[in-house]
Amino acid sequence: MSNDPTAARRILDNIKNKDSKFWTMEEQKQMLALFHQAAKRVPAYQKFLKKQGIDPSKIKTIADFKKIPPMDKKNYLRRHDLQDISWDGNLLKPLVYTATSGSTGAPFYFHRSLDLDWQSSVIHELFLTNSSYKNKESILVIDCFGMGVWIGGLITYQAFKHLQERGYPVSVVTPGINKEEIFKILSLLAPKYKQIILIGYPPFLKDVIDEFLTRNIHINKMNLRLLFAAEPFTEKFRDYVTKLVHIHNPLLDTMNIYGSADIGTMAFETPLSIFIRREALKNKKLYQSLFPESNTKLPTLAQYIPDFISFEKEHGELLLTGNNSLPLIRYAIGDCGGVYDWDTVNQKFTAEGLSLSELLAKAGLADYNYQLPFVYIYERVDFSVKLYGATIEPATIRDALLSKSLQKYLTGKFTMSVPHDKKLDQYLEINVELRVGTNQGPQLMKQVSDAIVGNLLKYNAEYRNNHNLIPEKVTPHLVFWPHNNPEYFRAGVKQKWVGV
Repeated sequence: MSNDPTAARRILDNIKNKDSKFWTMEEQKQMLALFHQAAKRVPAYQKFLKKQGIDPSKIKTIADFKKIPPMDKKNYLRRHDLQDISWDGNLLKPLVYTATSGSTGAPFYFHRSLDLDWQSSVIHELFLTNSSYKNKESILVIDCFGMGVWIGGLITYQAFKHLQERGYPVSVVTPGINKEEIFKILSLLAPKYKQIILIGYPPFLKDVIDEFLTRNIHINKMNLRLLFAAEPFTEKFRDYVTKLVHIHNPLLDTMNIYGSADIGTMAFETPLSIFIRREALKNKKLYQSLFPESNTKLPTLAQYIPDFISFEKEHGELLLTGNNSLPLIRYAIGDCGGVYDWDTVNQKFTAEGLSLSELLAKAGLADYNYQLPFVYIYERVDFSVKLYGATIEPATIRDALLSKSLQKYLTGKFTMSVPHDKKLDQYLEINVELRVGTNQGPQLMKQVSDAIVGNLLKYNAEYRNNHNLIPEKVTPHLVFWPHNNPEYFRAGVKQKWVGV
């Protein structure tokens, strides 16, 4: 899609003006149309459907569509040549590649067309215009995502480049996760701009913000906004960072993006979704109604644009359908969560004696009652965790603990989690079970730590990139426990590899 400001404006106008029924119809229309195009033009998908016994001509309604077996990396992407899962079975077109971490095997290289960057730019434009500051003033975007084969840094740069071409007074600088470069930019370049948008992984941006005070950077004089992606965070975290940088309105001036290497910028926080999340934290019944499966972890609540992507919930797992140079139909991305249209969310408020519209008006947010559908995400299907944007898989840790040099000391059982300390800094905690008769000591602690870090460096490219720049932040905190400790390693029950 060309960088047509008219097309972007049409979608943004629809977001602000169309009702829930419009978006439901739009979503169903897009899903069916994409399916039929893929069934005609994607060689691998034709084989997939034939093997599953699906006749595309019989898929006429959304009820028919929901009978199509889901695809995933294992049953589809890794079973076919890259060109065969692409439109028209060829790669003779302009493409951009980004990769998964490779933490569960060889990395998968997803390609995307320029359309995906354009779609991301529309979402970023919505965030830009939702600002509590004046939009016509000069803006400096500081892109602090890792720059490399991972999607965050590059797609963010491309999105704002589109906004530049649409006439927005936006300047972009890309320091990646290099703190010293970020502080130089904040000291020397940022004061020349009226508004600053700081973008990156939530825990990394918090580290940067915490160091402001020791760097003599006058952050209170900057009109700062924060844009996050790659992992969830709590409202307590949002309040902490926004208070430090003197953000006027956390609902307008922060946004967390739900994205992936698979298909780019998928869903995004809006002032409405943040408001709903905060209201749910005040009302236990509302929380349980909105997030019935999530009793311990606060889900990310986002909205999405059905023109770009669609979501379904099946057996507690999210399925997405989206158009790209590599189309995905009912694709199991590996996240647990759920989907609502706006009407359903509104009814959940009404059931608790609340009026969503009145609450928004009282909060001064009546203009942001976008009736886009919602998706919430609370856990990975594979029980991985996120550490500074890097996906940490249990298998990588398990293989390290089962190495020959450690087998006589450890059972191989562990539970990992990413808690936060009193300063709200995250860290990787790994609780490890000792064999009977084994005593904890500094030598064993170092040996186990070296084995885990060594495995992560070997098999996880995202972790390796972070370790090169912030090793002290990503080195695991180990806790040893006696054999059959009832808190983590109770005998006779299935081992839980990931804690809360």
